[in-house]
Amino acid sequence: MIRPPTVPYRQLPQSRIGVNAPHHTLPGTIRLGLVTLQIADLGASLDFYTRVIGFTLHEQGEGGGQYFARLGTPDGQVLLELREKRGVRYAPHRGRLGLYHFAVLLPTRADLARFLRHAQGLGVHVGQSDHHYSEATYLKDPDGISIEVYRDRPRDEWRVTEDGEIGGGGDPLDLKALMETAGDTPWQGLPLGTTLGHLHFYVGDLEGAARFYHEGLGFPKVTWSWPGALFLGAGGYHHHLGLNTWAVGSAPSGEDDARLLSWDLILPDDTTLHATADSLGQAGFPGTPTPGGLLATDPWGITVRLRTAAR
Repeated sequence: MIRPPTVPYRQLPQSRIGVNAPHHTLPGTIRLGLVTLQIADLGASLDFYTRVIGFTLHEQGEGGGQYFARLGTPDGQVLLELREKRGVRYAPHRGRLGLYHFAVLLPTRADLARFLRHAQGLGVHVGQSDHHYSEATYLKDPDGISIEVYRDRPRDEWRVTEDGEIGGGGDPLDLKALMETAGDTPWQGLPLGTTLGHLHFYVGDLEGAARFYHEGLGFPKVTWSWPGALFLGAGGYHHHLGLNTWAVGSAPSGEDDARLLSWDLILPDDTTLHATADSLGQAGFPGTPTPGGLLATDPWGITVRLRTAAR
């Protein structure tokens, strides 16, 4: 892939980063909230997410005839919910439309180095990539669901084109330089300040996906020239959502698959929530009100819950 010339990110004013949505543009104060997964064996998944990734278990129980667990960071922030459905199928790589991966954002480079040393010490296979704006590692859970654990470079180190497209890549990590930042401090689980940084989906086509996520939800386009992919981010972020067509021809994830059940988009206030709901309706995706927030589903069955931080 031939990359266009770039300039330092800070050289362009914020108004020139990315392409805003036509009806309504999400503010940079949005956050990604709870990710809910359907998995086959709660015990196996809890072992992986607590021992390998380092989530803190906050709640475990049974509801509606289904075992579940809620996990997050040590301060009580809940990032992940696991719901057990015995017998669901393993998630094949590029074999279902739906979740490609969800991404856990660590506060510092040293945190990432300690995590990588920890995971490799457990004998876990960890993929690695330098995306230029971030350094990333990749793992698979017991159901084949992919997780990215990464750290962001400061925006002063990012690059953009003159058209405002954020430049990325997929180069090998400089492991030596990364691991030198770990020091002697051991990995002690997800540190305070860890968040859900982004989500990445397999979709059937980018035009239809843009109608839902860009025109409907209001995420600006930030990277649009990557083959078969589109990246969307609010507030000039390199991406809150990645969309790709690398599994075209596959069926959407179904009731008997390990899969993403829903994800939360946390909006700063009711005004933004109502504007987002109206924008979705204009794009042809009316939402369904529920006590927990407004539910909206893309053309491939991926469901987002819109809510405010107060909820």
